[in-house]
Amino acid sequence: MTITKEQLDTIEIGRENLVSLKTMGNIFEICYIEKRNRTITTQLIDKDHYIDLNTGEIFECNHINNRAESKFQVGQSLKRLRDYINTNVVEPNKCKWITLTYKKNMTDSKQLYNDFKRFMTRFKRRYKDYKIEYITACEPQARGAWHMHLILIFDKVAPFIPNATIEKLWEQGFTKTKKLDNIDNIGAYLTAYLGDMELTQENLQELEKKGLKMSNIDIKQVDEIDDVKLKEPKSFIKGGRLYMYPPKFNLYRTSRGIKKPKKEYLSYHVAKQKIGCIKPTYKKGLKISDTDNSFTNQIIYEYYNTKRQNV
Repeated sequence: MTITKEQLDTIEIGRENLVSLKTMGNIFEICYIEKRNRTITTQLIDKDHYIDLNTGEIFECNHINNRAESKFQVGQSLKRLRDYINTNVVEPNKCKWITLTYKKNMTDSKQLYNDFKRFMTRFKRRYKDYKIEYITACEPQARGAWHMHLILIFDKVAPFIPNATIEKLWEQGFTKTKKLDNIDNIGAYLTAYLGDMELTQENLQELEKKGLKMSNIDIKQVDEIDDVKLKEPKSFIKGGRLYMYPPKFNLYRTSRGIKKPKKEYLSYHVAKQKIGCIKPTYKKGLKISDTDNSFTNQIIYEYYNTKRQNV
């Protein structure tokens, strides 16, 4: 059976329709699903088999070689990461976005987290007058090396820290700190780094080794990176970096004090009242069906951003 998705021509939610409202700092998401599944239909028997509770049939689990073979799960992980960032990074002057890079070609993900833990111990010891939470996201390079994107969230205005100081605390190589000012959807901005890869001969060769067929690549062009206008546009392979992640790898981690998005279920008009009198900044509607249309469903998303001015 093949599942297809197509864009809806008309995107309207009925006033009394039940929706979910997710609150994430200054970002709100309304989601309407025409047919909601309220029961569990499968159960894992062991690491290799699961049972369909509706029919009693037993199936083999589909083990994957890399995260790109399970794009739905990867997409959900990136979506959760965006939600965590938007929920917690609400005052940019209390935050720092730091990239930790190795001097050597370090390819061990376990060592990456051990080095990060030691870095955070040193960092908190030096800035002990602050309460600090964090969100991390790991990014593999084509050659197999790792580096880490780190958001530090302080309980008051973040101190000025020279890059040389951060590199000394890191002890493994290089660091880069960027400002998060003037970005109204920080979660979307930062997670954009984790999926796409620059189109180079080296990257293409590495992706071929990982199983990506060249006939399936999807290319996009950008003319601006980190708000800097490029002299010439650069090409990127959409989703290419997903092939570099090991299976079941945690794309992100958070400290214990990180807040979760608030999610509630209520009627559409009540959700709109809670958001206030602002227009949606983005809408998306999908029709999902199988090949013979024996199953169809509709999903509609509306996003609101209180930092954006209504036109």
